[in-house]
Formats: sequence, structure tokens, C-alpha cells
Amino acid sequence: MRTRHTITLLTAATALALAGCNPPAASTAGKPAAADTPAAPGTPSSAAPTPAPVKAGRLPSFVGKGLQTAQDEAQAAGFYVLKSHDALGRDRLQTLDRNWKVCSQTPAGGSTVDTGTTIDFGAVKLEESCPAVDAPAPKPVGNTMGNFAGQGMKAVRAALPANASITVKDAVQSRMVLQESNWKVCSQDPKAGTALNGQPVTFTVAKTDETCP
Repeated sequence: MRTRHTITLLTAATALALAGCNPPAASTAGKPAAADTPAAPGTPSSAAPTPAPVKAGRLPSFVGKGLQTAQDEAQAAGFYVLKSHDALGRDRLQTLDRNWKVCSQTPAGGSTVDTGTTIDFGAVKLEESCPAVDAPAPKPVGNTMGNFAGQGMKAVRAALPANASITVKDAVQSRMVLQESNWKVCSQDPKAGTALNGQPVTFTVAKTDETCP
């Protein structure tokens, strides 16, 4: 009898020792996934930023103000997408904004528009008078020569094919025509309506404040 009890006790002790070395796995049911568990491919992240909504605002009128002042005030009002163009249609660049003034703006002042809308200022130099309506730049020519009399030479050149052979001569004196944005067309060859098939084009020009001969 003592031998049986001894074997039984040894068996029970061995079972307890094995159970201690191999504890049961903890249940994960009902527990949230670990924070560092990577999301499945293609799954959108809950932390992705949401694009800011576009706001609407009342656009002030900047006509009559200096171009630099107009730009500063437009940005202060929440409008940051700005551009400007030569209101006289001469394709001049507004290199120093303080030397230009606003003649027109699109959209017009007083309207309510999205703050992401592009605001386009039509401008002239400070010493110039604003036109009643913005003068359009010459339209690009196709196969027929346009009528460019009186238009800015720089804008005219831009309207012709990029590979055109162009000669520009002073119609008043024998001056060199260096900055074509300060010159206007007096005459042209070929004449308006002539078919263009690659022939050279010649212009005579005068300064914008001069009278063509």
C-alpha cells in the first residue's frame, strides 16, 4: 500500500511541474489589435489629413490702386492666386509692380467668389492712361497675315509662328529697336490677308508715343 501511495504522489507532482512549465495561452478574444499592427495594403489611414474646404469671400475692388498695393490688399483679404497683364495689349511684363496701376480686374470688385479663384489685374504704367476697355493682344496667325498696324511689336512677334523670319526697322529714324514692347507697328510686309507660306516678314515701327510717318 505504501508503494502505491508513493507512485501516486510522484505522478501528481510530475503533472504539476509540467503544467507550470507550459502555462495556457492567454485569450485574445475581445482585446483590441496592437497599435503597431500594420494596416492591410490599400487600407486608407484614419490619420490622413482632410483637405481644407474652399471658403467664399467678398472680393474688394482694386481699380485705381497701384499694382503692388492691390496685390498686398488682395492677399490680406484672403485671395492669394493673383496675376496681371498689360491692359494696352502690348504684352509687357509687370517687372516692378510699384511702377504699374490697376485699370481693371477679373472677377469684378464687390462679387463673392471662392478665395482660390484667380484674380487677374489689367494694368498700365503709372504715367499712362487706362483704356476704356482692355486692349486684347494680337491673335496668333494661322496661314494668313493679320493686320498689325498700331499694335505693340512684342505682342505682334508673339502672334507670329515661332520659326518666322522677322525684320524690324525704325520708321522715324535710324534707331536700333532693342525693347520691342516700347514700339508699335507702322507698316508691314506682307500686307494683311496675304497667305503665309514661310516667307520673311518685315515691319516698320515707331515708339508708342510717336506718330507713324
